[in-house]
Amino acid sequence: MADQRKEATKFTADANAALLEELPFEDRQDFEDATRGHIAPLEGGAIKDAEGRVIWDPNRVDFVADKPAPPTVNPSLWRQSQLCIQGGLFKVVDRLYQVRNADVSNLTIVEGDTGLILMDPLISTECSKAALDLYYEHRPRKPVLAVIHSHSHIDHYGGVKGVIDEEDVKAGKVRVIAPEGFLEAAVSENVLAGHVMSRRALYQYGSMLPWDEKGNVGIGLGTAVSQGTITLIPPTETITETGQKLEIDGLSFEFMLAPDTEAPSEMHWFIEELGALTAAENCCHTLHNTYTLRGAQIRDPHAWSKYLGETIDRWGEKTEVLYGMHHWPVWGSDRAVDLMSKGRDAYGFINDETLRLANHGYTPVEIAERVKLPDILDRHWALRGYYGTINHNVKATYV
Repeated sequence: MADQRKEATKFTADANAALLEELPFEDRQDFEDATRGHIAPLEGGAIKDAEGRVIWDPNRVDFVADKPAPPTVNPSLWRQSQLCIQGGLFKVVDRLYQVRNADVSNLTIVEGDTGLILMDPLISTECSKAALDLYYEHRPRKPVLAVIHSHSHIDHYGGVKGVIDEEDVKAGKVRVIAPEGFLEAAVSENVLAGHVMSRRALYQYGSMLPWDEKGNVGIGLGTAVSQGTITLIPPTETITETGQKLEIDGLSFEFMLAPDTEAPSEMHWFIEELGALTAAENCCHTLHNTYTLRGAQIRDPHAWSKYLGETIDRWGEKTEVLYGMHHWPVWGSDRAVDLMSKGRDAYGFINDETLRLANHGYTPVEIAERVKLPDILDRHWALRGYYGTINHNVKATYV
């Protein structure tokens, strides 16, 4: 059947072209960061499950590379996808590595004194295994001694059995560490509501659309979501309070709980010896959701803002690198604090403006049409609406 999709209308083409003048496309810092420390690509093409079904293709959005956005695509979103396709194995700092674009999330690998500490092992076991195999091709083959889950969403734990054996966990050979409430939140969201959320996610992510400039060009948080084997291993250790410290294979971890932010159960942590900080999924290179179209629990932008501020106060000055569970890191205390500060201010602004206008009698729809981030935030690349939107977030806050 012939392709019946239309070209961009003049209105769409003009609106997209106007963004080229409004946003700082000359700023290439994100591209430098997204490619920094690259060691090797994820080779071999598509990842398949045991039945030979393709569950992940790291190259599906490569058509965006090295060319300007067509009239059919918002050039800011096109730019975001150009960044998200920068995949493979990366050295972030000494002893800390990431595999990116092996799924929607990143596999972070920290080299302890005798083994490996893995963080957020993706959605699917096939993807997490491929990511760890890529690491082993270029680094010493040390055993995995611990897995840390930053929060209770499936793209941060579903691939766990691709990188560790549950029998080793039961035998005490591997630690599984997660924030308080992790298991309850994971089961509630992804098991009890799993089927309906999966169907709604097909619409949210445009999973059935063709991958091209008139279809799907990426989902903002990454290029896509994998469709492989999902697993779960209950934690052996739970972080129950902010300031809790653990020694994990010779490295000093300090944790901070951040509940009811991007997930009901979430935490941030700092590795003292590496000067390495993560704010989990509360600090990404996109405006995030406080309401997701797939039907996850509504998030609290006030809490989100509060915990980013607390993270800055606790570790900002001594942070040498801020790495995320999606996207690419930023290096240096000043830039790390700037990224977190702008996120703190944006989510706080969404909360406060929604409440202010609600108190003036405006409805959720009216408020959503009125609220716009201040220019200094609106022009910030990491707060553009690639994944969440001001409109949806305002309505969620009103509820």
